[in-house]
Amino acid sequence: MSGAALGLEIVFVFFLALFLLHRYGDFKKQHRLVIIATLLAWYLCFLIVFILPLDVSTTIYNRCKLAVNSSPAESNGSYVTLAPSKQKCFKPWSYIPNGIMPIFWRVVYWTSQFLTWILLPFMQSYARSGGFSITGKIKTALIENAIYYGTYLLIFGAFLIYVAVNPNFNLQWNQLQTIGIAAANTWGLFLLVLLLGYGLVEIPRSHWNGAKRGYLLMKTYFKAAKLMTEKADAEENLEDIMEEVRKVSESIKYNHPLRKYVDTILKKCPTEYQERMGRNMDDYEDFDERQNSYPSEKSLVKLHKQVICSVQRHRRTQVQWQILLEQAFYLEDVAKNETSATRQFVHTFHSQEPENKIIQYFYTPTVEWYWECLLRPWFYRVLAVVLATFSVIVVWSECTFFSTKPVLSLFAVFIQLAEKTYNYIYIEMACFLTIFFLSICVYSTVFRIRVFNYYYLASHHQTDAYSLLFSGMLFCRLTPPLCLNFLGLTHMDATISHKNTQPTAYTSIMGSMRVLSFIADGFYIYYPMLVVILCIATYFSLGTRCLNLLGFQQFMGDSEMTSDLIDEGKELIKREKRKRQRQEEGENRRREWKERYGNRDISTRNRVVHTDQKESSFSETSTNRPLSKYTRSNGRTERDRIELLQDAEPLDFNADSINDDPLELDSGR
Repeated sequence: MSGAALGLEIVFVFFLALFLLHRYGDFKKQHRLVIIATLLAWYLCFLIVFILPLDVSTTIYNRCKLAVNSSPAESNGSYVTLAPSKQKCFKPWSYIPNGIMPIFWRVVYWTSQFLTWILLPFMQSYARSGGFSITGKIKTALIENAIYYGTYLLIFGAFLIYVAVNPNFNLQWNQLQTIGIAAANTWGLFLLVLLLGYGLVEIPRSHWNGAKRGYLLMKTYFKAAKLMTEKADAEENLEDIMEEVRKVSESIKYNHPLRKYVDTILKKCPTEYQERMGRNMDDYEDFDERQNSYPSEKSLVKLHKQVICSVQRHRRTQVQWQILLEQAFYLEDVAKNETSATRQFVHTFHSQEPENKIIQYFYTPTVEWYWECLLRPWFYRVLAVVLATFSVIVVWSECTFFSTKPVLSLFAVFIQLAEKTYNYIYIEMACFLTIFFLSICVYSTVFRIRVFNYYYLASHHQTDAYSLLFSGMLFCRLTPPLCLNFLGLTHMDATISHKNTQPTAYTSIMGSMRVLSFIADGFYIYYPMLVVILCIATYFSLGTRCLNLLGFQQFMGDSEMTSDLIDEGKELIKREKRKRQRQEEGENRRREWKERYGNRDISTRNRVVHTDQKESSFSETSTNRPLSKYTRSNGRTERDRIELLQDAEPLDFNADSINDDPLELDSGR
């Protein structure tokens, strides 16, 4: 089994990252480089989280083997013997041979840092650029990132000059590397604590509120009102942008040098707008070089960027509106079925997507009723209690992990108890659950936050390229300090435990933080205590109240604005429900008509076709009049129309301009 666990987790994490990226991104429409870069960033970050417990168990085994094979006279201060054991150390099932983990962590860490600080910011600007060529997009991305890259180069250059001039400093390359790692981890830890303080409270609370059907329904109505406003704004913005595109398309003719750029912009527009603009095109007109009203290439680049953003936003709001409607209809069905005497779940509308037959066989209406109306609320309550317990343990450990005598961090206590008995399964499970819970709290906050329309992770393939790349940047910057924080909570980091023991392979790659004592002994230890204040602020919804005061409507039960939006959303859902019901009733009537009269219509149609063929052959053989190409029924209609025209009284108009023969008149038409 040596190395097999590492290989299995590498494959599993890859498919996990691919699944999440498929849920949020769009493989068909987005650029392949964007998909590959985001997938690589997510994959590396998830890989660190899943592989780190294996590194911990392997390190504990190496410590055990060192303690058994060494004597106090041979230690000579190099390593301190931990709990000498007379029994033989058992090799863990997931043991990774020496030399593999340092190389693995070095490749993973420096690749993620290259992505987050150099490649992904450049690709963000490249993806949002409205250039029409690769060279133009690269040029725009370099200009936008010049200040970003220049600031880091200036700071690093000033630091190198200071070290070279000051004789008291004698830094080597390894120390400079450690300083760079410490700077990156400090920035990541600053953001990590903010996101962690929000997630530790919001995740248990969201699951607890998930058991309240009335709460979920009211919040769905609130979201419907806000989303309708956003949807209307997106439609209005798209109309304005399409009007500008129409004007540009009409002004720049087919033989203009900039026409190829206009055609590129038109391809990004929705299909209905392309057809509408195509009907109004007068390509036979040449452009006049003397006119000065033609837009420049720079303005077309700006318009191209606006078209991409507006179309993406419009499509996203449309899809989210349909998803929110389905969610609202389902919650209303749950509220109705709670009082059902038959204990069978009845849906108001049938699912538009075909259901799996296996799921349909086991997940019957009776099973669905028991799950949705009885079991699911209690399951959410129990899960919320478990998550809240984990949150309390994390907060306590964050505030006390610096204490080594006595050990107050509960995670360190659990790991040390398992280390005495060398129960590697328990060690790996405890490490995995701990770091997995920390990752869920941090990463879920990244998926929830929204910065206006610049950063927004939307499911069902509605996330734009800029947001995907930005999420990859955040993951790569947050994961290394998250893992260091986890090692500190479990006292596996020598900087925290103050023991001269064999470090983990991950810590050895990070280097000794004692080069910067004020960071190792100050910021890394005392800054995580801020999570207590952030948890209190999140519990009392201080951030939500501040946003509400600033004019950003947030869901608050004691707010009059929230009540108005709930009422508005309820009316919107009712209107959409009536519209859906009318559509289904019309489809049912058409289906019943086909089932009742379908065969009769087919036989009637066959008789009409047979009669038309006979009439057509008879007309071709008997006469060469133009009316012979019509069918029998059409010919009768035309003759009736001619007779009505002959019987009508003449009106007072110029008879010279009208042919007196009605047959010739009709054939002329």
